[in-house]
Amino acid sequence: MAITLQNADNALKTYYLDAVSSQLDGYVNPFFAAIKKTTNDVWGKEVRKLAVSGLNGGIGAGTEDGGLPAASGNNYVQLVSTLKNLYGVIEISDKAIRASENNAGSFVSLLNSEMESLIKASSFNFGRMLYGNGTGFLASIRSIADGMLDVDNLNNLSEGMIVDIVDGQGVPVAGATGRKIINIDRDMSMVTISGEEVIEDNLPSYAYLMLQGSYNNEITGLGAIFDNKITNIYGANKAQTPILNPYIKHLSGEISEEAIQIALDEIELKSGNKVNFIVCSLGVRRALQKLFSQNKRVVDTMELAGGFKAMSFNGIPIVADRFCPKGTMYLLNTNDFALHQLCDWQWLSGDDGKVLRQVPGKPVYTATLVKYADLICSCPAGQGMIASITE
Repeated sequence: MAITLQNADNALKTYYLDAVSSQLDGYVNPFFAAIKKTTNDVWGKEVRKLAVSGLNGGIGAGTEDGGLPAASGNNYVQLVSTLKNLYGVIEISDKAIRASENNAGSFVSLLNSEMESLIKASSFNFGRMLYGNGTGFLASIRSIADGMLDVDNLNNLSEGMIVDIVDGQGVPVAGATGRKIINIDRDMSMVTISGEEVIEDNLPSYAYLMLQGSYNNEITGLGAIFDNKITNIYGANKAQTPILNPYIKHLSGEISEEAIQIALDEIELKSGNKVNFIVCSLGVRRALQKLFSQNKRVVDTMELAGGFKAMSFNGIPIVADRFCPKGTMYLLNTNDFALHQLCDWQWLSGDDGKVLRQVPGKPVYTATLVKYADLICSCPAGQGMIASITE
């Protein structure tokens, strides 16, 4: 059978869409695999979620023939967020399609390679967003010379990413947008980007790397919940809404089992929530392993949804994630989190129903995967963070 654009289009819409959705919904990272994905509470372009604050007040004790307690309903807080537009684009040249038109195996390999790359890039960026604050900032730039950037954090970066250099307000620096990361020197914390234009003279006092065009367009990750500089979340003011204020402890020292247990107790006393999931940075995991070893403690392991493995602390799984900030441990109740989505991953299609479309003026075809969603925590007060841990 001759390979045509129609064959490729049909394959993307049937076989590959299901495979991509399954991979991105269940295997991004352990935290994402543990939270539910739902179309509930989506109204138009927004998520509107009613969250209960405190307890129902219509409870009391009385005499045998006395009056009943006064009724008092739940205290509700309406959480509102705009659905974020998440995209992933693949590109196939006309030459590649024609070269494999009489070889079905070669064509399948071509599509497999493109889809695997899309899944890898989408998983990386989606996993990163879960720990971000929604702004899209990847790293701070300390200096730049000859296209080489000295940055403060490499965890959010990878070769091949297309980035913009922006100031503290997310305004792109002239001539510094759409640059591809060519190389990362992790020993020197240096990033080499594409482009010949010199941009050192345009660099503002505070400059940042940001994923291309993503300023304030990413999902509302854990960073937005725990960042005290962010005063509003889900359309409400943190200071005026107790349910939006999580437990935060700056340890400024080595982690201990006592510190973890204190945090678990304080979260439960404050919110009634029981933590069922702990995630930490890679360095904190190493510190925990050292602690358990020193205490001659047998480290239990658990298997989580998605096939992930985790250490256990009193029956609570502990996982490490490269995107979790340095020296940080999050103590979470995953039942409070949901990815509210308009629909699952879908291909953008034209009026003719085709998902593969030619780029105007180029012998190249692209297909775009899309999801409209945002991450909502219905009880931030039931979550906790231990920061400034010595790694």
